[in-house]
Amino acid sequence: MTDLTSNTLNELLELHVEVNEELRRRKVVRSANNPTGDLTEYLFCSAFGWEQAHNSEKGFDATDNDGVRYQIKGRRVHRRNKSRQLSSIRDFSGFDFLAAALFDDLYRIRKAVILPANAVIDRSVYVKHTNSYKFMLRDEIWDIPGAMDVTSKLRDVEGF
Repeated sequence: MTDLTSNTLNELLELHVEVNEELRRRKVVRSANNPTGDLTEYLFCSAFGWEQAHNSEKGFDATDNDGVRYQIKGRRVHRRNKSRQLSSIRDFSGFDFLAAALFDDLYRIRKAVILPANAVIDRSVYVKHTNSYKFMLRDEIWDIPGAMDVTSKLRDVEGF
């Protein structure tokens, strides 16, 4: 095994991309999204000093010092899939804001935003077969009243 303890976060993520592509070539994996969710939560919590919720917490991923609840979602837009659809949202009552980020193929921040929950609700589509809602992180989302572009804030802690 290779000792990776001295590698930077960026070097580890780039290695992950290379490994994932080889696993895909060997038809071992089909997904290209991991570790997007965990990375997104890490970056938002680091950037804003939020406390990450336990994995079993329903409806939100972090809280700030005032008890405001955040659902955190990320999407890696890569060469094999350009979709900006975030993972399913099951409970709108669980969070006050959605914190979301788009990554490029090498897990670098392309764009990041914090949106009020009502803006997410208004723009989500119900999917009956999963009993959940889908939300697309399109460019116009950053123009919604109340949307906060936090791209530079996440890039500051990204360490790339």
